[in-house]
Amino acid sequence: LICVLSLSLNDDTGLYSHLTGVPKALLPGIGGKKILDFWWETVNMRQLFTEVYLVTNADKYKYYERWATANDFPVENVVNDGSTTLEDRLGAVADLVLVIRSRKLRDDIVVIAGDMLCADQNFDIAQVIRFFRSKPGELIIYYELEESEKCSSRGIVEVCPDTHRITRFLEKPQDGLTASRLASVVFYCIQRDTLSYLSDFLSLQPQTTERTFGQFWEWLINEKHLDVFGMKLPTGFQLIGQVGLSDYTKWLTHYSTKQQYNPAKPITCRSFARVGLMGNPSDGFNGKTIAMTISNFWAEVTLVESQTLVLVPHPLNDPTEFGSLQDLFCISRKEGYLGGLRLLQATCKKFYQFCSKQGLALTKQNFTLKYDTNIPRAIVSATLKCLMKFYNITDNDLPKPVRANFILNVETDELFITAGLQDRVVQVYEGLVYMDFSKKLMEEQGYGNYVSMDMSNLPLFWLAYLSDPSDSGRIHSNIRQRWLSGEPLVVEAMKTFAELTDQARTALQDRDWSCLAQLMDKNFELRRSIYTDDCLGPGNLKMVQLARQFGSAVKLPGSGGAVVGLCLDQAKLVEMRQAFQEAGCVFCVIAPYNPSASTVGCQH
Repeated sequence: LICVLSLSLNDDTGLYSHLTGVPKALLPGIGGKKILDFWWETVNMRQLFTEVYLVTNADKYKYYERWATANDFPVENVVNDGSTTLEDRLGAVADLVLVIRSRKLRDDIVVIAGDMLCADQNFDIAQVIRFFRSKPGELIIYYELEESEKCSSRGIVEVCPDTHRITRFLEKPQDGLTASRLASVVFYCIQRDTLSYLSDFLSLQPQTTERTFGQFWEWLINEKHLDVFGMKLPTGFQLIGQVGLSDYTKWLTHYSTKQQYNPAKPITCRSFARVGLMGNPSDGFNGKTIAMTISNFWAEVTLVESQTLVLVPHPLNDPTEFGSLQDLFCISRKEGYLGGLRLLQATCKKFYQFCSKQGLALTKQNFTLKYDTNIPRAIVSATLKCLMKFYNITDNDLPKPVRANFILNVETDELFITAGLQDRVVQVYEGLVYMDFSKKLMEEQGYGNYVSMDMSNLPLFWLAYLSDPSDSGRIHSNIRQRWLSGEPLVVEAMKTFAELTDQARTALQDRDWSCLAQLMDKNFELRRSIYTDDCLGPGNLKMVQLARQFGSAVKLPGSGGAVVGLCLDQAKLVEMRQAFQEAGCVFCVIAPYNPSASTVGCQH
């Protein structure tokens, strides 16, 4: 059901004299389309709606009758409420009841203001209906007010972030009555069993000025305590104002400057690799870790708006053409069969699923995704960044701790990749991060305690890695089974990793680099004691032994194939670089923190 009111334009310039008397919803927009045209295209879906009705007053009825004829809208479904002036108007709720009674409606209904313009008209109403069907109550669409908008001009909702239930509705509240800046939109889904409440509300409101939807929801939620849920529209909306001309011209200018048929600017996001400085691999065992990002290992994803949704294969990581059968054999044997394309696809699938479940209404826009990387595991994080920017999903919609869980779930649940939470947390927060994954925190809130640390004046850490590093699956061996079975050696080791991490956090805060170096060595020896040399592998052990020849602290920064160290003797650091290079390893010194990049770089 689309409810519309009319507008009289006060125009002293004469530029809009031809629009005098035209209803708000029928004002022309970009390309000759009217505001109501957008909504009719949105709801004209027989698989979702059996009927669509439009209610107006007698004064504007003829306008809508002609619009219906021109737009294949059933003329018999344009309902005339009989009013001709503001003084004898029925009120929005009464108009809705008129349609329900006259057309004997007994089904769930959707109510939309026909003079309401979303900032992005590509509205995915099917997603809204699915969310409505999943909830045991009514549904209100809402959005987050912009800084220039005042709460006193909108119906404000307070929403439980876990259940999405609207706990309180305030119609145009004065300052100080609520901290919420979530504004209700005239877009509602109402269950058939609730329709009778509309008549009950009208019986309490003899004055037509009080028969607004805002006051109806205020009564239904705050007084009757019915279950009403909220779904967020990740964009703003505009209503053509009571007088109209300034708001109308503002809207027209806004959409004229937006090139509707030209694709938006590409969105490019990077996510970076991390090095674990302390505590790993206890992140998967309710331990604690400290890690930081390094900017020369990255995944970059670019998103461009397009007519259809396209995932572009990477020419190197997703090969589809080979020089010969032997070439295919060699590449497949070394690289395997799983490139980065599956990561893009799994992230998109999980993103849509997450937004649908969390009550975030997405616009119906398509895009093309392509990627480049020298560390495939960061593709999911970079893709998520692009999707959030494209659909205007904020940190409040998808908080950083939840984002890290999301990235991990894409890899483990969708693609069955062995992975830990630490990497995903650091990719989201970036920089130097302290992480506590204690069982109590994980069970109570679903994520750990993550704290960004000061990276100024850090010592020069170094990193070396093999040309053919091992993967997480092999290096982790059977530790998880031993930990789950309660083996004392493993359980105590994970507790010790956490203790070392707390000590390292203090050392970093105190700039006690000698203490930090000692703790790094202890971290490696503890890991070696439970994983054994056979599991760590000869390549990793060789790099550790080589670093110790030069008096450097050293440990594994991740699952294997690389070592990170701290050498406080600059002369020996130069000698050590040469020794690693002669041994066939890649060696780099991790540079000081770069605030403008939110990561640390590497100097080769």
